[in-house]
Amino acid sequence: MSVPSPADPAGTPPVATKAWRVKIGLLAAAAVLAVADLVIKALAEELLSNGATVDLGLVNLKLVYNTGVAFSLGANLAPWLVIAATAVIVLAMSWYAVSTAPAMPALSRAGAAMVVGGGAGNLVDRMDGRGVVDYLHSGWFPTFNLADVFVTVGVGLYVLGSLLGSRDQEKA
Repeated sequence: MSVPSPADPAGTPPVATKAWRVKIGLLAAAAVLAVADLVIKALAEELLSNGATVDLGLVNLKLVYNTGVAFSLGANLAPWLVIAATAVIVLAMSWYAVSTAPAMPALSRAGAAMVVGGGAGNLVDRMDGRGVVDYLHSGWFPTFNLADVFVTVGVGLYVLGSLLGSRDQEKA
């Protein structure tokens, strides 16, 4: 077992300590996003469970339970199968994001935190067997939720950060 070297005179933490901070930061950010998603879903259920719809212009608030995955694909599958598949994907993404986080550009880390947080929020929400609470309805696009926004924007930030990061590495 190796012991991390103390900080150098300039006060820079050892590489191992910095890597752990990055990993913990990614997980903490993902947890905050997942909790925010779950709180908003609970509010949506509370406010919209009577069938109410709130018109916000481009989007309406309307309560829908999605027993499938993206765009309700797989809605006819057994709930345990959808939960198990979702759990495997979220755990695999979490493991990959945490293990590679120290080498990622900051923008990619932010994207990874959003993907993990959104995936975790939807996984926890799915555990009761009713499906995922969706509440953002446009009329021309399937109804979705904040976790879906986190996952979609997170993938974009991850890819953008990776592209910009590799461009910076080429310049160096």
